[in-house]
Amino acid sequence: MQQNSFFNYNGKVFSITEKVIDINDRSYRYGDGCFETMKLINGKIILQNYHIERFTTSLQMLQFIKTDFFSTQQFIDSIIQLAKKNNHTKLARIRVSVSRGSAALYDEITQQPNYLIQTFELNNSSNELNENGLNIDFYSYSQKSCDMFSNIKSNNYLPYTLVALWAKQNKLNDALVFNSKGNICDASIANVFIIKNGIIKTPALAEGCIAGTMRKYLLNCFSKENILYEETSLTKNDVLNADEVFLTNAIQGIKWVNQCQNISYKNLTTKILYNNFIIPLFL
Repeated sequence: MQQNSFFNYNGKVFSITEKVIDINDRSYRYGDGCFETMKLINGKIILQNYHIERFTTSLQMLQFIKTDFFSTQQFIDSIIQLAKKNNHTKLARIRVSVSRGSAALYDEITQQPNYLIQTFELNNSSNELNENGLNIDFYSYSQKSCDMFSNIKSNNYLPYTLVALWAKQNKLNDALVFNSKGNICDASIANVFIIKNGIIKTPALAEGCIAGTMRKYLLNCFSKENILYEETSLTKNDVLNADEVFLTNAIQGIKWVNQCQNISYKNLTTKILYNNFIIPLFL
């Protein structure tokens, strides 16, 4: 798989061999910033408006100077141009990171966002429903808070990195995260959905999950098609007693879960959801 050779930092394109971020950058020091992950197919950003909305909301919550740049065509064009330079326009993952720049915690700072755009080539399997279901479990070594910042993709991503590390060490595809109330929050890189008795359920944003763009898109689809769903609280027992379980994110769309601990799941409804709502996005 071809690696990205160039990146865009604050509007200028650099080779990956060039160093542009200061060692005192607050993102490195404190996780002070946020990021957005998007999927590019044939030169088009999938769910573009959803991503722009979440990204600008995150910047406002983190008290960056209000800028309209990230909702302009110029911003989108800079992503597309970088993908072209890296030969990634056919199928790619886009990552846009924002930080507050270089300063100590109580130093005078600028609220002007510094941004970094990267592109990464994707395998065609990211456009397909997984043939083999995922094997997941519960990560019980930390609990995610349920505060006003819980829904954004903060650069302070430590809980999720440890979940992913634990899952890999235990030969799992992913693991579910608990919140401070002891309920299911989400997974390391995805939102979680269950299906029980024909009703689709997912943790509400108040449960501290990431406000996933694919999550929001699917909930809008369910509402338009009068499909029964609930944004609610989910317990460990809810997951273990579900008929089906699936994970969602902007890159993979929907991935069905085959097993959690010693429980096996079907994927009959999940396949229908994938065919009806994900395939049209990825065509």
